Amino acid sequence: MSIEFRSVTKRFDDGTVAVDDFSLTLPAHKTTVLVGSSGCGKTTLLRMVNRLIDPTSGEVLIDGEPVSGRDPVALRRGIGYVLQNAGLLPHFTVLDNIATVPVLSGVPRARAREQALTFMDVVGLERSLADRYPSQLSGGQQQRVGVARALAVEPNILLMDEPFGAVDPIVRKELQAEVIRLQRELAKTVVFVTHDIDEAFLLGDQVVILQKGARIAQVGSPSEIIENPADDFVAEFVGTERGARAFTIAQTPRGRVVRDAAGRTQGVLVDDAGMTDAAAPVARGMT
Repeated sequence: MSIEFRSVTKRFDDGTVAVDDFSLTLPAHKTTVLVGSSGCGKTTLLRMVNRLIDPTSGEVLIDGEPVSGRDPVALRRGIGYVLQNAGLLPHFTVLDNIATVPVLSGVPRARAREQALTFMDVVGLERSLADRYPSQLSGGQQQRVGVARALAVEPNILLMDEPFGAVDPIVRKELQAEVIRLQRELAKTVVFVTHDIDEAFLLGDQVVILQKGARIAQVGSPSEIIENPADDFVAEFVGTERGARAFTIAQTPRGRVVRDAAGRTQGVLVDDAGMTDAAAPVARGMT
């Protein structure tokens, strides 16, 4: 399902304009990442999709149908939603947390719990954890439960609001890899919010860089943005001229290597056959 924002504005009661005339189409079966600094309006945009927030003006549409005409509760039960802190019910077991929305939607509890076991498998959770409570899980395990719960409604759309911001870097990398795997296998329409440009480039098919008021600084694939930043703000934000993405090439006795802005070697250059500079002459000599 595609998602379209048409001239959407959100003005809160205190006069704050969180989103100012935002228009964009998020393609179906792809991951769109909204990235920007705190307060730029990215979470407000995400919550407009499932009507946790309604726009002051403009429309949000799913496959051409305005969400404003949908019952909010029914809409939310058909859209997966993953929060930063997982938002698990502390007095429910893992299995019952995952089964919650299907049960509320009328699925018999026994069947919903059986399906929940399958979704534990999907997100890489051991079934031995099924009867534990959230407090007995690690942060990474809790987030996997949150993803399983979102998938349990078998949604076409999955909203992920900075889901990995509260876990340590190692677990975060594992969860990012899990999202990539799940998207490859399930092909959902994913809207992912983050303030981390590296996470955005890792996960996004379409990356939307936002400024205050959800003004679009640039939209494109990671390659398009890195290779052709729209302006100085984008270049600074993504670090194309310095920092993590400013690389130089250096010659070594074993071939050419790539170094970052601090002079640390990050990798070796290879040719189209996957050979390093040093290996290529050897291979050519063998032919």
